[in-house]
Amino acid sequence: EVIVDGAAVAHLHGKGRKDRSVPLWRTTVSLIRNWKRRLAFTSEEDFLFPNRSGGRMARSNVTQRFELAVSAAAERYPQLASRSISPHTIRHTTAMHLLQSGVDISVIALWLGHESSATTHMYLQADLAMKERTLNRLQPMTSSQGRYRPPDQLMQFLMNL
Repeated sequence: EVIVDGAAVAHLHGKGRKDRSVPLWRTTVSLIRNWKRRLAFTSEEDFLFPNRSGGRMARSNVTQRFELAVSAAAERYPQLASRSISPHTIRHTTAMHLLQSGVDISVIALWLGHESSATTHMYLQADLAMKERTLNRLQPMTSSQGRYRPPDQLMQFLMNL
C-alpha cells in the first residue's frame, strides 16, 4: 500500500514476511501521483504496478523490471554495467547514506525493519570512509606536552606563587 496524501509512506510486505513502512521523498510522491493519473487509477484496490493482466506482479516480474531499470541506468552511467546491483544493494546503499548523513543507527534499524539495532551495527563496521574522516579530524599527539598558560594575568600570577 502506498499513501501519498499527508505523511507519504509505502507499506511493504517483504523478505521474512516482515512488514515495513518506508517514508517517501516528495519527488517520489510526485512521480507516483503522475503514474496514478497515467494508469487511470480509480480505487485503492488497484495495483500501483500491475502485471500485464492488471493483477499483482510476481517476484519474477519485479526482478525483470529492476534489471531493465539497471540496464537503462547503465547506458547513462557505464560504470554500473560492471557492478552487481540488486534490490539489496539499493537497500544497503540507502542505509549507508543515512548513516553518513548523521542519522542515528536506531532510526536506520527501524527504517530497514531490523528487529534489533545489533543487526544494523554491521553498517557501522562497513563504513570505512566514515572511519577515515574521523581519523583525519583527530590531531596527532605531540611528544612534548607544554605547560598550560592561562590567558588571564591574575590567574597566571596566582599559579606562579
